Amino acid sequence: MGEISGVLAAVLSSALGGTSIGATRYLVNAIDPLAIGSFRFGIGFLLLLPLTIVRGDRWPRRGDWAAAAGLGFLFFALFPILFNASLIFTTAARGALALSTLPLLTLLIGAALGSEALTWRKSVGVVVATSGVAVALLTDLTSAPSGAWRGDLLMVAAALCMALYGIWSKPLIRRSSPIGFTTMSMAAGAACLILLSCLRGSFAPVAGFGTPQWLAASYLGAFGAALTFYLWAFALERTTPTRVAISVTVNPITASLVGAYLLHEPLRWNLVAGIVAVFAGIWIATTTAQRIQAASASASSRS
Repeated sequence: MGEISGVLAAVLSSALGGTSIGATRYLVNAIDPLAIGSFRFGIGFLLLLPLTIVRGDRWPRRGDWAAAAGLGFLFFALFPILFNASLIFTTAARGALALSTLPLLTLLIGAALGSEALTWRKSVGVVVATSGVAVALLTDLTSAPSGAWRGDLLMVAAALCMALYGIWSKPLIRRSSPIGFTTMSMAAGAACLILLSCLRGSFAPVAGFGTPQWLAASYLGAFGAALTFYLWAFALERTTPTRVAISVTVNPITASLVGAYLLHEPLRWNLVAGIVAVFAGIWIATTTAQRIQAASASASSRS
């Protein structure tokens, strides 16, 4: 049950990430990406901190503080900077496809570091799910601005940050707790973004914020940061980094579905086919452990 709950938490986390794109795009017209990241993870930290204290969740050990802070800089500071910068040069569709290299990067790096076995089912599942994203975004990938490859590379670099966070944070999360670790690492990333925003004067436009802007920032903090990344850490505690990473392929699918609902865009055949392929890939990559456990239990009962 732990494996299943981890996969479901990862899928929900990625789905929430897809819905956060709308709030981010709305705020881009009011403040720069650094300030958006500061609000997102600063509010997320402020919401997670009292929850961690009230629940009595374990914080990372003193010996893990430096590692937790370093991973916070990597995931909650460098990742959003690379992510936002990539969209300056490339389209959202190409960026989504580049980010979907995350499960492949996680699989290869995890195998190279010896933290996760490279199996054929996980490999096939990753390829099928990533192909599903490409099919779903097929109609949006045909046009690209000049020099889009720079944005694609920046997004792959962002995916690399996410892959390393997933692999290196797993043992730290197990030694502490999902909420405790996420709170500490998010605090480090948010502090870095806030400092950079202050140095750049990124908060100046906040004086003109109205209710819509504050609602968008609050949504990003509560759902796009606190809940999304708690679920991500919860998933990493219960299943492998690759099985968590493959759920990111749900992100562009969710964003497309939200666009179809809110903007009354037609559900084209490629989006439907992409949805089927994504969930087929997730199923292939995440059912290995359950089958092995079932076979082991059956063998034990016969003996």
